[in-house]
Amino acid sequence: MKAEIYNIKGWVKEIDPTKLKNTYSDLLKLSGFDILNFQDYYFKPIGWTGLWLLGESHLAIHTFPEENICYIELSSCNEDYYNYFVFNINNFKKVEAGGIFSFTNEPTKIIT
Repeated sequence: MKAEIYNIKGWVKEIDPTKLKNTYSDLLKLSGFDILNFQDYYFKPIGWTGLWLLGESHLAIHTFPEENICYIELSSCNEDYYNYFVFNINNFKKVEAGGIFSFTNEPTKIIT
């Protein structure tokens, strides 16, 4: 196996934990990923983080309710599954225009 990681990340205009968990679990399965484990954490008073441990790496989601947006990042060592995931997101973006699958072009904020 060659040491390569395929990565997609972006900001999504959705913060509902149930909707995010269900949608991205379905997307991962549809794309062929093997979900080994799922962990999540609810912040007080608001906020949520979800992490999927995959046989092929991981997916993480972090909500920012104050800004009504969340950050999503998938890293995968399986190029085929990664490409299926990107394909599925692009197809859903057409159906859900402006919704859960609308990755923004905003830059990732880096804190130094």
